[in-house]
Amino acid sequence: MQIHDERFGVRIVPAGAKQRALLGALLVRAGQAVPAECLVEELWGGHPPVNAANALQAHVARLRRLLPAPGPGGPRHVWLRTSPLGYTLSLGPAATDAQRFHRLVGQGRELAATAPGRAVEVLREALALWRGPALQGSGQGPICSAEAALLEESRLRALEVLYDVCLRADRCAEITGELEELVAVHPLRERFHEQLMTALHRCGRRAEALSTYDRARRRLARDLGIGPGQVLSRRREAILRSCEPAADSADRAGAGTAGQGGDELGVLREELVRLRGHVELLRRQQRELSEQVARLTAHHPCGP
Repeated sequence: MQIHDERFGVRIVPAGAKQRALLGALLVRAGQAVPAECLVEELWGGHPPVNAANALQAHVARLRRLLPAPGPGGPRHVWLRTSPLGYTLSLGPAATDAQRFHRLVGQGRELAATAPGRAVEVLREALALWRGPALQGSGQGPICSAEAALLEESRLRALEVLYDVCLRADRCAEITGELEELVAVHPLRERFHEQLMTALHRCGRRAEALSTYDRARRRLARDLGIGPGQVLSRRREAILRSCEPAADSADRAGAGTAGQGGDELGVLREELVRLRGHVELLRRQQRELSEQVARLTAHHPCGP
């Protein structure tokens, strides 16, 4: 978590964990008044100091001194305002990496159909903004934790779009290594497995593509108690037939409510079982975060 003043090439990094948590929470809610009690919860959790309001004010004052001053002759910008409703961070003409990321991903999606080569460049530019976990160093408070989870999901979806575009542009060889790393880190994300199978098959590595399916099948059975979904299964069938399915990888991602020559109700039941497995996994992984958000919603006016 840092501030970059591009006018002077200066990077400002808050020294303490509480300062970074405060900056992270205010950035997540930029333009909105964040109540003091919410910031106290963000910085100290369930163990605030005796004089929490005074301690928070001291951290706010230190953060104000860190924020960039106006340039020579430039207009004065009030970064951090205090009101009865709480503290508001105003970005003005400044932008966050998250905002740049979402803007570039949107541009990449728009270019995907007409200019896949350019779309790959734009999407890689967006993903290059990531230098580590989202809101790294901002602590584990409910505001930053919830936003970090959303940003990470956005990153993974951007990667899926990137590899779909690479496959469409016949740039399979350059992404197989990246996809192999991703399926190792995210073994339950079937989309990456399917994209890796496609890339390997198109590179003439049919046996490795089928092995990828087998590894995914075993992992899903072990961790979720379910089998591969329609997209992954159809990719395997296409490879076994040594031909591509009629629809491309990206178009088929949202399909699958009816099986090929099968019963529509049976397919829906299968997808329901799979979705229940994924929901259960997410519940296990994010139980602690959900409890924190529930407590915050119940006791403080800190909703989004």
